[in-house]
Amino acid sequence: MNAIRRFARYVLLSVAATPAVAQYVIINGVTLDDQTKGVLERSYGVRIPPARYWYDRVSGVWGLEGGPAQGQILPGLRLGGQLQSSASRGNTGVFVNGRQLHKLDVAALRRCTQVVPGRYWVAANGLGGYEGGPPTFNLAVLCGNASGGGSSTRCDNYGGGQFNCSNQRTGIGMISEGGGRGAVFVGGKVIMTPN
Repeated sequence: MNAIRRFARYVLLSVAATPAVAQYVIINGVTLDDQTKGVLERSYGVRIPPARYWYDRVSGVWGLEGGPAQGQILPGLRLGGQLQSSASRGNTGVFVNGRQLHKLDVAALRRCTQVVPGRYWVAANGLGGYEGGPPTFNLAVLCGNASGGGSSTRCDNYGGGQFNCSNQRTGIGMISEGGGRGAVFVGGKVIMTPN
């Protein structure tokens, strides 16, 4: 709960420091309805200021439109329209879950690992790989090791593109059946398919 409150304060301070560019809360180009906004505000215990946001349903990462990632919430929420490749106005050649990363996103990743331009998927627990492929890296481990921390994410690779990765601490994981079929789950409930 403290992490949510810290996150909420960070959101408010981050958005308050940015001039309002919208009269409404707009996520991935779609205005958030009052009922959904109310549910989110009650769930996270924070007021969502009017602005234009992007939201990555696969990873739960979000930011202000035209900018880098600013935080992470639950993945798989049905918010806004489809995430556009230009959501962050990036020009780095590094795409994650369809969004071309902002130069500040890439700079942050470079503190953890080498960053090679290409198209990748990354789940909420930090597992990722090339689009359409199995997991080949774990950002939670890479960035945890860079800062002296660690990760409790475990992956079982069954071969043929089939794997099951989960994090007992967060309850977030990913199951792949190969061939691009799979699902992201939170707390044991399947919430979305990555493709």
